[in-house]
Amino acid sequence: MTDTTANTPNSAAARPEGAIAVYGAYGHTGRFVVAELHRRGRPVVLVGRDEAKLREFGRRYPDSPVRVASVDDPESLDRAFVDVGAVINCAGPFLETTLPVADAAIRAGAHYLDVAAEQASAITLFDTYTDRAKDAGLVVAPAMAFYGGLGDLLVTAALGDWTSADEITLAFGLDSWLPTEGTRLTGASNAGQHLVFTGGRLVPFSYSQEVSAWEFAPPLGKQQVNEFSTADQVTIPRHVRTPEVRAVMNVAALDDVRSADTPAPTPADDSGRSAQTFVVEAIVRNGGQERRAVAGGRDIYAITAPIVVEAAERILTGRYTTTGTVAAGETFDATSFLTALTPDHLTRLEI
Repeated sequence: MTDTTANTPNSAAARPEGAIAVYGAYGHTGRFVVAELHRRGRPVVLVGRDEAKLREFGRRYPDSPVRVASVDDPESLDRAFVDVGAVINCAGPFLETTLPVADAAIRAGAHYLDVAAEQASAITLFDTYTDRAKDAGLVVAPAMAFYGGLGDLLVTAALGDWTSADEITLAFGLDSWLPTEGTRLTGASNAGQHLVFTGGRLVPFSYSQEVSAWEFAPPLGKQQVNEFSTADQVTIPRHVRTPEVRAVMNVAALDDVRSADTPAPTPADDSGRSAQTFVVEAIVRNGGQERRAVAGGRDIYAITAPIVVEAAERILTGRYTTTGTVAAGETFDATSFLTALTPDHLTRLEI
């Protein structure tokens, strides 16, 4: 099952139907991503740091090469990404993995995508990798996940023919938030570094405990919400002219994720999805007018898989508009992208 192919990178453009390497394949979100790729019939290379865990997970997919690689060993990453068209990074904390994995993907001539919620890793990719990726003819797509990707797509779809907005608000409603170990590690490593986009720039998050009421779409209904810091506040202003990107989340879900006593998510069906439900609402305002888009579904970790896989498929088949470091709504047709996720993954979509 071990792949020992020599390191001979090729151009990603020359192999549009190539395999996709999933770094962190055996992690909680990585497992969903690998399953979604196999469901679509896409060849997958399983990559990770822990050889024992990787080989154990690889038994489920005997046709997929297994390649052990570590972010502190660039040559191992080079070997892992040989002959792949794209790399999906599912291994956190992303503050540690993003740059080494993105570097290796570009060296291999492969597109790079990740599912990071960390704002700092997305900012670094936008600020320092855009020209490098453009020169290589590649797409670098950070935060292509529930946080970052979904909200960005909803906002872009809601904008329609508007090219700017006076204010953008994203409201996240979860009936619960049972955090994975990766979420807890991310929270610890990212403590005190959260930002919000206001006054036309990213500024430190105030961590205010002030709450307000929000009427979510069913089944959540009226909820108390608190200001929230999210990767969407990094991605959206990269391609939408607006001075304000506000995000809120219901207090009950925030209390869940902040509590050390909240258990990890457990599967509720054969797919491995938990029973958690979510609603995300995007509201864009311009000159007294308002437009809205709403999406709902199950399990914020599981929904990340079809989002990042749909993005990778569109990149590998040429259905994107620009290279470099990109946001979801900047390089994909937002409405068709969201529609492609419905109804198998998004059980509610209103644009």
